Amino acid sequence: MQFDFEEWRDLAASDPEAFERRRLEAIEALIAQAPERERQRLRGLQFRIDMERQRSSNPLGACVRISRMMWERFNDLQHALEDLGHTMTRPPNAEPIPVRASESAEIVPFPKRR
Repeated sequence: MQFDFEEWRDLAASDPEAFERRRLEAIEALIAQAPERERQRLRGLQFRIDMERQRSSNPLGACVRISRMMWERFNDLQHALEDLGHTMTRPPNAEPIPVRASESAEIVPFPKRR
């Protein structure tokens, strides 16, 4: 699929509803092209991206949130690769490498039900 930035920009400016419909269609088409075993995971990821967009008060805030999400996953991958590298070079009888804990977390309170 060829992506024409100016065309998408113009559509967003002139008809935001048409832009949103076309955006959703493009996302679904891309997910549909993925192997079936990956589609559920991709839909889950798209759901998380959509929620970050919804939680943001403006497009720049959404971009920052999604970028942060991407870098967190990248760091997780980097740590996993480092751990794998250490595992591959360790003697077979060595102590296991401890699993890394998440560096930070946001605790979201839920209101009590009555």
